[in-house]
Amino acid sequence: MSSSDFRQIAVRTEAGKAEKLFRASVSAFCSLTRPSRREISQLEDLTLPLFDEVSVESRRYVAAALSECEYAPPALVRRLAEEPVDIAAPLLTRSRALSDIDLIALIGRHGLPHARAIARRKALNPTIADLIKALAKPTLVRLRPPQPIVQALPAKADPAPVGAEAPIVKDEPALPASADMRETPGIAAANARRRLRAMMRPEAGTESVNPFIAPSTYTKLRETALTGNAAFFQTALADALDIDFQTARALTEQAGYAALLAALRSLDLNEDRAFLIAVAVYPREFPHPQAIRLFLDRYRLLHRDAALDKVRAWKVETLSRAIRGNAGEVANAEEHRASNSDDSAANLKAS
Repeated sequence: MSSSDFRQIAVRTEAGKAEKLFRASVSAFCSLTRPSRREISQLEDLTLPLFDEVSVESRRYVAAALSECEYAPPALVRRLAEEPVDIAAPLLTRSRALSDIDLIALIGRHGLPHARAIARRKALNPTIADLIKALAKPTLVRLRPPQPIVQALPAKADPAPVGAEAPIVKDEPALPASADMRETPGIAAANARRRLRAMMRPEAGTESVNPFIAPSTYTKLRETALTGNAAFFQTALADALDIDFQTARALTEQAGYAALLAALRSLDLNEDRAFLIAVAVYPREFPHPQAIRLFLDRYRLLHRDAALDKVRAWKVETLSRAIRGNAGEVANAEEHRASNSDDSAANLKAS
């Protein structure tokens, strides 16, 4: 099947044929040797609106087909990867469209079933592999620490002379595992997920040095960005920059990430943290390593003072909008009072 066949599929649709269209469009796409960005975008625009209308069997079929596709559309793959593991397994095991960050987020949201499928990937990040093992085989946790035992001296013994040896102190013998140790899968799973999330944080010594950004600001931005709900992230960004929601929404609804890049730079986030947020908000902007390198270069070259100037301009715009709104309210109030005064004067004359 040629690329022209793929592009014509949408034209041949009929009402009630979502199932066939979903399968046929993916099959046509997978037959393309090197699909263009436009064709990748077309497939996502065509299939994602149909996703909730198709059966489990169709989702399973598409997941298996895309798992072998070298240039699979990332948004569709990520949507399928959120499905139960019996559907998502082929993608979790083989798809190159899922990055390490995607895998970490999936494990954090879905736990052991997805983790086991991800563990079968070839060339899996060793850190992710180790943490999956920790999640699958919880460590034993000692519930009661051993207490030292002091061997008492005989009751009638004379006081020990100066220089005599101190009383003998022994450690309590370890109890059998059945009595003293217990597996705690919930605690181990929570610890493993915290370690997975820690992979998304920079190494020691590379933390933000901005004393005006609260420690929770990055976490709030990251977590709201990873929800996929634009309004949640826009609200968090508005709070972080001290601007109104309307301005924050305008920043993140632009075609490119330039405005977001300046916003993150003004918060003095390091490049790893900034990239994680940017890729969560603009996933289509990073289809290949060169795009990632371009983002990092632009972020490094953007001077923080320049970024702060942009944020100040956004704050001025926010303030100006608020002033205009207040002025309008005042004018309406004055007009209302004047109208009431005229009515009162007319009533007095009439009386």
